[in-house]
Amino acid sequence: MANAFFSDLLATISERGRTLLRRAGPSDDGQDASELIELCEALLSGRGEASGTAMAREVLDRYHDLDAAGRLTFFETLARNFGPDREKLSQAIESWRSQPNDSDASDLHFASEPRRQELIRRLNRAPGGTSELVAMRADLLSLMKGNKDLAALDRDVVHLLSSWFNRGFLVLRRIDWSTPANILEQIIRYEAVHEIRDWNDLRRRIDPVDRRCYAFFHPQLNDEPLIFVEVALTETIPTAIAPLLAAERQPVPIERARTAVFYSISNTQKGLGGISFGSFLIKQVVEELRRELPKLDTFITLSPVPGFMQWLKQADDVPLGDEERILLESLDKPDWWFENDELTAQLRTVLEPLAAYYFLKARTPKGRLVDSVARFHIGNGARLEKIDWLGDLSPKGLRESAGIMVNYLYRLEDIEKNHEAYANQGEIAASSAVKKLLKTEGRRLLDMRLS
Repeated sequence: MANAFFSDLLATISERGRTLLRRAGPSDDGQDASELIELCEALLSGRGEASGTAMAREVLDRYHDLDAAGRLTFFETLARNFGPDREKLSQAIESWRSQPNDSDASDLHFASEPRRQELIRRLNRAPGGTSELVAMRADLLSLMKGNKDLAALDRDVVHLLSSWFNRGFLVLRRIDWSTPANILEQIIRYEAVHEIRDWNDLRRRIDPVDRRCYAFFHPQLNDEPLIFVEVALTETIPTAIAPLLAAERQPVPIERARTAVFYSISNTQKGLGGISFGSFLIKQVVEELRRELPKLDTFITLSPVPGFMQWLKQADDVPLGDEERILLESLDKPDWWFENDELTAQLRTVLEPLAAYYFLKARTPKGRLVDSVARFHIGNGARLEKIDWLGDLSPKGLRESAGIMVNYLYRLEDIEKNHEAYANQGEIAASSAVKKLLKTEGRRLLDMRLS
């Protein structure tokens, strides 16, 4: 109640301040970015808490009135003109050079901070400011494509958002059928891996005894999940998604469940892209499930491979001969996996080893794993456990990965070791079954060279 009272009081002060601002000067719909920049300068130069809160709210409201071109101009001006105070920075550098000490180092640190960081902090004081700034960063990300001049601004925004959305502020909640409808609607809307078709489909994913869904929330976005994970409790490790999502499936009795399957992880806030909560989410959900169900002994994903087909068709380092390239043209035919068993078997002998190569050997020009999902799980200490042939026969799954899915195993005692090996040496933790497929690929490459 105290928080609600304070929020209402702050909103009232802000609204009264905005009324005074409007009396002092017009705010018509025809404003451009220059007027908004002037208001930002005034916000930075002001000292009063109440007037600053009102002015911050006015800045955010006027930002909404800008079109795409106006927003680009606004961001470009913040990047160009709201950097560090150069005079103060030069003085701090000279002081540090002449007689370095801790005090001068502190002065140098504060002098080097761009003015736009303080502007963003002050905008965050407005009622609803945190949510508005997350949405503003989503706009910035869309306008950054092909515009490197905005990179410094984005780094500053990410720096602050990373602090405000620190793991210590996040709250884990279980999502079930009693969760408020406005939150459930967001689960349907933001599911990014396996589409939720309707309310009945959602209920099948969160209501049965062998299903769980968890989400991270932030106090300033109380009714907006930041990221959520869907979990299936099973007896064994699944190799295909369809049986898990089938409408007529039989729930697994909870006393027989030994495996927790993380089959979908979705981010809901585009503006928080690059600020990772996923590793914390998985680890906390594992702890939550272990407390509730001590008999669970396997924690594993059933994950898509969204970059595989694009790599197969476009990369220069795909180890394929001419005959195999002709064979892979069959993947463009509808229902290739259904109509011809012999063709499917031939494709499997080529694609499974190629998938192992894709994960264990293929890299981007910057030396990173090609697949975004693999980067996430391997980077968080999981082990690439199994490549699942025809694990996802949905149109999306066939289009992105020729139906291939994978299991990443989270073994708590190995997570730290796997993470360190990947972060420091670029080593991929993989099971013997996956490594065996890579050896098959090596033998196939040798046969190609000899033929």
